[in-house]
Amino acid sequence: MIKKILLSLSLVLAMQSLFATTALAADSYTLDPQHSYILWHVKHFGYSTQVGKFYASGTLVLDKKQPQNSKVNATITVANVSTGIEELDKHLKGKLFFDADQFPTATFTSSAVNITGKSTAKVEGMLTLHGFTKPVTLSVTFNQQSVNPISDKMTVGFSATTIIKRSDFGISTLLPGLGDDVKLDIEAEAYKT
Repeated sequence: MIKKILLSLSLVLAMQSLFATTALAADSYTLDPQHSYILWHVKHFGYSTQVGKFYASGTLVLDKKQPQNSKVNATITVANVSTGIEELDKHLKGKLFFDADQFPTATFTSSAVNITGKSTAKVEGMLTLHGFTKPVTLSVTFNQQSVNPISDKMTVGFSATTIIKRSDFGISTLLPGLGDDVKLDIEAEAYKT
């Protein structure tokens, strides 16, 4: 009986040690909202490609030893869309496009990280935009990790791309002239918390 109790205790302690080691292997970071953004590109009636920008905030759990266990949760500030053209920004925030009064933010929550190379991965997750939630896969490149010379904080940087269909998120104004495919270029910096 004592042997069984000791064996059970040993297993519990081993499991606690394993979980503690796993927890220590992952670091928590905060997305820098001044240097984390989404640049979107959409075809404008075949004449040109127009762009706009959203800024993002959120958290990142980075597991350098087992990067497939890393996670990201980001909030995108749709209400602050910026194209550099004030009237266009107002138009995009209106009901015909982002309806920013009702949907001021979008969110992305990762569900899987699939490593594709030494510094690349496919990050799967759910994007909620304009009241719709759809799966999205980001092609991500890990840029670097070092102490930021300005903030003096350990910082990581990533670049990512994907293409979404705006009609999947209920934004169908002026289709097909105004493109349905929207290319997203994402740049993110996050500092260790």
